Amino acid sequence: MDLQSIKNRFAIIGNSPALNHALNIAAQVANTDLSVLINGESGVGKEVFSQIIHALSARKHNPFIAVNCGAIPEGTIDSELFGHEKGSFTGAVDSRKGYFETVNGGTIFLDEIGELPLGTQARLLRVLEAGEYIRVGSSKVQKTDVRVIAATNKELIEFTQTGRFREDLYYRLNTVPIRVPSLRDRKEDIPLLFRKFAADFSDRYKGAPIQLEEDAKNLLMNYPWPGNVRELKNIAEQISVLSKEKNITAKELQNFLPDHNYNRLPVLAGGKSAVSQQEFANEREILYKLFFDMKKDVNELKKMFFDLLQNPGLTSHMPIYNNTDNSLPEIKHGGAPGNYPSSSMPVFINQNGNEIHQHEQVEESLSIMDKEKELIIKALKKHKGKRKDASSDLGISERTLYRKLKEYDIEE
Repeated sequence: MDLQSIKNRFAIIGNSPALNHALNIAAQVANTDLSVLINGESGVGKEVFSQIIHALSARKHNPFIAVNCGAIPEGTIDSELFGHEKGSFTGAVDSRKGYFETVNGGTIFLDEIGELPLGTQARLLRVLEAGEYIRVGSSKVQKTDVRVIAATNKELIEFTQTGRFREDLYYRLNTVPIRVPSLRDRKEDIPLLFRKFAADFSDRYKGAPIQLEEDAKNLLMNYPWPGNVRELKNIAEQISVLSKEKNITAKELQNFLPDHNYNRLPVLAGGKSAVSQQEFANEREILYKLFFDMKKDVNELKKMFFDLLQNPGLTSHMPIYNNTDNSLPEIKHGGAPGNYPSSSMPVFINQNGNEIHQHEQVEESLSIMDKEKELIIKALKKHKGKRKDASSDLGISERTLYRKLKEYDIEE
């Protein structure tokens, strides 16, 4: 059967090269018993291709059944496909034949094949490889001669990499792949399809068919059509029923088109909230860094004093305190534990070797806000007031830095 005859028989509208290529593959593979995997987005008409393959095959006089794998609960899908014995599970009051038994000699179309549970996938693989299956609750192997045509709007090869779909089943189903093009990939067919749907609905609702102005056609062709042919048909029906005008302009058509985002490039989920979350994460990292640095300093101080208490002779190797820099001070004592000052506070020595009177120890502030403010001031000084460089060094956005400057009343 030639291509145009197939289109006329199955009411397929369009002449795009991608559509014609998919139809040619379906016609060529129909006379074989090979498994076929039909790929395509939701609404492109994958089930029509399964009907074409069955109608042009030697099984055309035998049963054909379409099963939506995503619509059957996981707990009952094995029973639906392969049948069950009486008493095999709660509610199984009688034995029941499955689809592979009732459609024996015919064709079964498994839509949304990617939704099959892994256990059911193993059973299906056995059917494809050996033509055998076992009813739920039975131990008797039964034979079946069913041609399997599967369809999916997912990329099953990616599912195999994540363990959601068996790799051996994928290659067994994908003997002959057919990819049905999306509607936005066959823009030249959109006006033809719309005119066909408008004529059908005018007959159904006993009214004059609607006509598209040139600007409306351009708008229709440039719309992304995420729902593909199914969405186009729904829009045509809405306009046929609700529009008071029969000549549709772009302005009138715009009232019926959903406000979809035309940019199909990937974006960060959450919009502005995602940016806020990122800023929060950066601020949290700063706080974590503060905590770890403080903990490290405390541990080093503890170790230093513990070593001094255990080995008093180490003080001779301690650096001398210089009141003009930030080096660590030397702790002076008489060389024995008994010679420590009575207050157990360290005595510092300046550059001239003179003792500095003991000072009362002041606990360092552990306020997170104080530490954050201190870091911001240091970063601004380091980068000479340049906010962009300072924010980059701190790991926060420039906007967050500006907000912190206002919050802590920091003058630049």
